[in-house]
Amino acid sequence: MAKVICKCGIKRKKGYLYFVGKNGCAYETKMARGKKKGGGRKIVHNCRIKRKKGYLYFIDKKGNVSEAKMQRGGRKKRRRR
Repeated sequence: MAKVICKCGIKRKKGYLYFVGKNGCAYETKMARGKKKGGGRKIVHNCRIKRKKGYLYFIDKKGNVSEAKMQRGGRKKRRRR
């Protein structure tokens, strides 16, 4: 389950990608479509979150920065005899 870390209230624009950078700030960048290249990134909200190892950080539907524990391990391969 995801847990809200920072209540930013980011308003999303169509055609833009939103993510949390390594320094903990929320960024927006123009999405690449076909031959058109994406643009540079721009800080939307200066959260300065301290990131923890093993967690995924993202911007949820309400525009808040959230964290969720990463699923590790997955399925085991079956050995053939």
